[in-house]
Amino acid sequence: MPKPPSLPFDPIARADELWKRRWGNVPSMAAITSIMRAHQILLAEVDAVVKPYGLTFARYEALVLLTFSKEGELAMSKIGERLQVHPTSVTNTVDRLVRSGLVAKRPNPNDGRGTLATITGKGREVVEAATRDLMAMDFGLGVYDAEECAEIFAMLRPLRVAAQDFDEE
Repeated sequence: MPKPPSLPFDPIARADELWKRRWGNVPSMAAITSIMRAHQILLAEVDAVVKPYGLTFARYEALVLLTFSKEGELAMSKIGERLQVHPTSVTNTVDRLVRSGLVAKRPNPNDGRGTLATITGKGREVVEAATRDLMAMDFGLGVYDAEECAEIFAMLRPLRVAAQDFDEE
């Protein structure tokens, strides 16, 4: 009798199995490991799509945020607050966008110590093109339909609320 084809090795399932033997059943370990691996996979996929535009997903997010603002500009501190990243990361991200000609910086007239980041015309063109490409590949989530994407969003919401990721109204 021929040997049936073996299924691909799933290292997370194997780690869960070994974890159970050593420390007992802890479903949260397998869940967090799977979430972190999914994050790595998705980030690699979306970064590959935006790379031809000279972007990373973090830089893409900053450009999108600027397009959402009324004037196409935001204080650097506001960018950090909205993207939930450290001020050093905001500075690094915006400085790279400035060097690419996608964003300009200027002193904030309402805050003598602050700086405004402003999306340029080239930045608007790039963010539109990159967005079309990301939407075409469903931001890496094409294996899920719209209902499943909504379920993922809903499933992660309590975790975000518990971490005070945002003010729930």
